[in-house]
Formats: sequence, structure tokens, C-alpha cells
Amino acid sequence: MTAETIIGLVIVLICALPFIVMGIVQMKSKKPVGFWSGKEPPAKDEVTDVLAYNKKHGVMWIIYGLGAPASWLVGALFGGGVAFAAAVCAEVVGGIAVMIWYHNYLDRKYVKK
Repeated sequence: MTAETIIGLVIVLICALPFIVMGIVQMKSKKPVGFWSGKEPPAKDEVTDVLAYNKKHGVMWIIYGLGAPASWLVGALFGGGVAFAAAVCAEVVGGIAVMIWYHNYLDRKYVKK
């Protein structure tokens, strides 16, 4: 491995770590977790199963965080810069879209209206 490859991996892992940590924290939370910045999470009595709601949100963030190292691996295996950039763009944009959809699904499933 070249120095650039190792430095790139370290940077990717540093960027992924906060998402993974956030997922772990959300999985262990006893109160309902939030998703949108600036929007209050639902109250505990509004969620039918707080542990399942939090666990699924946490797993969602962990998977999103693991997408960055997976993108790095795609770049390392398939030609470097261009492959990495394409994988990162797909992971970031596609990942956010999927996370928004999944959060709304979890709200419909677990939050009382």
C-alpha cells in the first residue's frame, strides 16, 4: 500500500467514526432518538416501542457510517480516485435519500399519530 492509500483510509475512517458512534449511542438510548436537525424527537409516550425504534435508527446510522470505508475499498479495488469518488457520491447522496425514507417509515410504524 502506498502512503496516499493509507492516508486516504485514515481520513475515511475518521469521517465515518462519528456516524458509527452516533448509531451506537442511539441504539443504547432509553429515550426516543431524533433524526432531523432542529426537530425534537417524539416523546416517549408517543412511541409504541422505544427500544426497537432506537435500535433501528442506530443500525441505520452505523450502516451509513460503514459506507465510507466500503467506498474506499471500492476505490482501492477498482482503480483509485475516480472509482472512489463515484462510490462516495453514490453512498452519500443515495444513503441520505434512503435514510430519509427509512426514518419516515419508522415514524409511521412506531410513532402514534
